Amino acid sequence: MISVLLFIVGILLALIGLAASIALHEVGHLVPAKLFKVRVPQYMIGFGPTLWSKRIGETEYGLKAIPLGGYISMIGMFPPKHRGEAPRDGGTGFLNTMIEEARSASNESIEPHEVDRTFYNLPVWKRLVIMAGGPLMNLVLAVILFLIVFSGFGIFQSTTTVDALAQCVVAQNQQDEVDASTCSTPSPAVAAGMQPGDEIVAIDGRTVTGWPDVSATIAASAGVPLEITVLRGGAETTLTVTPAVNTVYQRDEFTNQILEDDAGNPLTKEVGFVGFYVTQERQQMPPAYALEFTGRYIGQVGQIIISMPERVVDMWNAGFMGAERDPNGPMSVVGVGRITGEVAAEQSIPVGDRAATIIMLLASLNVALGVMNLIPLPPLDGGHIAAAIVDGLRRMFAKLFRRPPPGYFDTAKLIPVTMVVSVLLMAMTALFVYVDLVNPVRFLE
Repeated sequence: MISVLLFIVGILLALIGLAASIALHEVGHLVPAKLFKVRVPQYMIGFGPTLWSKRIGETEYGLKAIPLGGYISMIGMFPPKHRGEAPRDGGTGFLNTMIEEARSASNESIEPHEVDRTFYNLPVWKRLVIMAGGPLMNLVLAVILFLIVFSGFGIFQSTTTVDALAQCVVAQNQQDEVDASTCSTPSPAVAAGMQPGDEIVAIDGRTVTGWPDVSATIAASAGVPLEITVLRGGAETTLTVTPAVNTVYQRDEFTNQILEDDAGNPLTKEVGFVGFYVTQERQQMPPAYALEFTGRYIGQVGQIIISMPERVVDMWNAGFMGAERDPNGPMSVVGVGRITGEVAAEQSIPVGDRAATIIMLLASLNVALGVMNLIPLPPLDGGHIAAAIVDGLRRMFAKLFRRPPPGYFDTAKLIPVTMVVSVLLMAMTALFVYVDLVNPVRFLE
């Protein structure tokens, strides 16, 4: 019963975290819009029917029934039609009707005295600041959350204390094919008499500074005898160990994910191997680590987005073809909520570790929200950013070549693209939600 309640609490935490992330994303748009005097009629969290709202000044703030997004409405998102411009498709086509209806809806909310307060009338740099404010807010929030985990809770780091011994040398890419209990040649650690509980304090008479120092020295010393001094039972003991040559996977420094070549094959390397495992303990990291980690994670999310067509196929296969789910692939908010619930309900994990894991998940979610919204397609923020950049380039070239100002870049003509992208995003979301229900990622397995 307690596990079920904790699971529900975990899901609620995920929903609250998502809602807060969306709310702060919209604040990232709202604040600069108001600073630049653009009238903002609405600030809404969610879509669909309004559950609650309150008007403060000229803005209505509210919550809607479907908490899968949010928006602020600004007057004049679409500029008026250029003078003398003929309607598209003779004024009768479906696309033209869609464009003109969107333009009319945008212009209806503008009072004659408010033209100077419209979004389209802003200088390009102000439009960029407003539209980039949302994704930037998510990335800043991610840094803060990563900072709480890395510098507050700390992250698990390997110590120099031996936890267990490997009985023999087995290449990582052959571990499933070899029975370690039947190996004829013991690992260098076993052969040298190393024991669980030994604390490595020096190698070849040089005091070690931590596990990275020990690991790097062993990896670079294949076939070279090492004098390893350990602290055992309060007394120092020196063991002569000759690292064997072993083949291991190359892994990412931050995520521990196995690196692959262009063909998708795991990358390996040959290193020195002694054959022992060390204990893990949380260690607080400097604040710069959070910034560095966020930068690396942004790159990884970017790679996932670039390969999204392939990922969608993988998700389809996982949902309908019985394929194995990629634990490092994309997931929906349902998947994030499920993992958060599982973490919260796992009572064998200390409360602090569970809290740190949930905060890490929320930080990762904010990175995904921030990077996803920078895709240069409407209706995402990146689409508005791209439109502002195009508008700025048109004006710059007109000025450079001494041509008349080109007028506003007509973003209303991007409405068909907006509709197509919106449908694709909804279809992809539906697919991911379905797969997360029928073939979820098992975070704790």
